[in-house]
Amino acid sequence: MSGHQEPLRGKVSQEQQVRRDWTRTEAEALHGLPFADLVFRAHSIHRSNFDPNIVELASLLSIKTGGCPEDCGYCSQSAHYDTGLKATRLMDQADVIAAANRAKDAGATRFCMAAAWRSPKDPDLNRVCDMVSAVKELGMETCVTLGMLTPEQAERLCAAGLDFYNHNVDTSPEFYVKIITTRTLQDRIDTLAHVRRHGIKVCSGGIIGMGERVEDRLGMLVLLANLPVHPESVPINLWNEVNGVPVVETAERPDPIEVVRLIAVARILMPRAVVRLSAGRQYMSDELQALCFLAGANSIFIGDVLLTTKNPQREHDANLLSRLGISTRVS
Repeated sequence: MSGHQEPLRGKVSQEQQVRRDWTRTEAEALHGLPFADLVFRAHSIHRSNFDPNIVELASLLSIKTGGCPEDCGYCSQSAHYDTGLKATRLMDQADVIAAANRAKDAGATRFCMAAAWRSPKDPDLNRVCDMVSAVKELGMETCVTLGMLTPEQAERLCAAGLDFYNHNVDTSPEFYVKIITTRTLQDRIDTLAHVRRHGIKVCSGGIIGMGERVEDRLGMLVLLANLPVHPESVPINLWNEVNGVPVVETAERPDPIEVVRLIAVARILMPRAVVRLSAGRQYMSDELQALCFLAGANSIFIGDVLLTTKNPQREHDANLLSRLGISTRVS
């Protein structure tokens, strides 16, 4: 049984129909609505497409850490910066499968594998494809993030049984050029097109709290909402504090109400996407997470660590979801 939250089907109002022609002016107008009106509108759309009392659980494992040649100014794994992180080789498959089994036992329905590469080399991709097939045999959904892909590499991952490919656009086109120079935004969009063309679902979102403006956050959402097909998953990451990277000089943690507003706009612009609270949840209070669920978020990562940064403890997550009456079963 798939753990992915498929949108509910039924009558859909004109407002709730999928659009791919959003403007920033429209997004800014939504974001500027009175808080109660914005959340009501987003929750109504969310309830029309998903069961609002179900949250998807996913688990993320770094299968190859550090040493990345990209200069992403927010990332602890970039070889350009001294962050104190030690680079590792690609993990053995047996260790990856053991981690996937632990995630499954903890309730995760999707297992995501991340490697810090600019793009995978063929021998490494062969090993990742074997990992994907093995995780698939456990009955879990599979997701990888490996950097840029060629069409041929996307085809190989599809043949291995890959369900989702994660490749974030990170931020707006205007702010992107201020934090990354080694890979263009178009490179990222091209990779998304390659995986989509080969039947792999797309997981793509961004990071907030790096010093960008609200307009940049909305620009990121408009970019995603105007892709030929909306991403099936949209992760929203709060930047995790990392010493030694350029973003530490500009970072500013978003106001909690602004986070809820962003989640609500994401839900309205992409009504059938799963919106995930991803990195940075350790900075979020229970009350903030509850408001985000109300505004349309319906997925979280579980586990003590996300790649190289902390994540809320599993027991804390279970307690919060229980108090909210939220189930993690998808029937």
